[in-house]
This record gives sequence, C-alpha cells and structure tokens, in this order.
Amino acid sequence: KMNIRTATFEDLDEIVEIYNQAIAAGQKTADITPVTTGDREKWFIDHTPDKYPILVAVDCNMIVGYLTISPYRPGRMALRYTAEVSYFVHFEHHRQGVASNLLKHAIGMCPSLQIKNLFAILIDSNQDSIRLLEEYDFEKWGHMPQVAEFDGIEVGHLYYGLRIEKG
Repeated sequence: KMNIRTATFEDLDEIVEIYNQAIAAGQKTADITPVTTGDREKWFIDHTPDKYPILVAVDCNMIVGYLTISPYRPGRMALRYTAEVSYFVHFEHHRQGVASNLLKHAIGMCPSLQIKNLFAILIDSNQDSIRLLEEYDFEKWGHMPQVAEFDGIEVGHLYYGLRIEKG
C-alpha cells in the first residue's frame, strides 16, 4: 500500500533521481540539464515541513514520487497565502495513482499550512498533468505562450490554480 509522508534529508538522492528522469524526458520541467544532490540541498532545506513541505509517496520501501509546496514570490507578504505545487513520479510508476495521491494529500494540508491559493506551473504540452489538475478542480489561470524552448521547439507555460476552501 502506498504511504504519503513528509520527506527526510535521507530521501534526497531518490528525489533527485526522479527529477532527473523528468529532465531527461523533456518538456516535463523547464530544467534541461541534470541536477545533483548537492545542487538540491539548499532547495530541500528551504522547504520547511511546517510551511512548505516536500511529500514523498512510498511503495514497498521505495520512493515512487514526490510533491513540493513552494512559496510564491518569497518575501512579498501580500502573496503569503499563495503557494506553488509541483510533483514528479518515478517513470516505472506512472499511471498508478501516485501523483493523484500526492496531490490529494497536499490539498488536504493547505488549510493547516495557511494556504488559500495553490497553483501549478506546467509546460503546455503536458496533457497528463493538465488532466490530473482538472480532475482536482484546478482551473486555467494563465498561459504564457512560447516562453520555453527545448531543442528548438518552443512551448508555453500554463498556470493552473485552485482556491482552497476552509476546512
């Protein structure tokens, strides 16, 4: 059975491995070169469990996916109740409900994290992510056309958002 829990520093190698799979696949994230665990240490530390957690989905003692809740424009206090959500699933575990379970868990945590608006930024060619977000009542809040380029192919960024209802 899949378990969702807050990530620990010991999970970072597996998180980086999953993220690098998405980079290698192309058009899943705007990063185009692999990252190292060292590259991601500060990022991990900045995601404090009490406000901006990193969640991992664990199945048979293996991390099969992860999700981050990140500040939107940190330091701009008028935006303190708005956060960005990102999720990535190990390629051997796609279409097994991993991202769905992570997203459902994250949405449920939002009231206790004092998050009123949760949004995702995704590459506009990522139809699987669009479908998942719409399944959880996220709506298209914006589109930035042709802002990202992968090997000469220009794609846009979509902003999908969800207003969190209290409790």
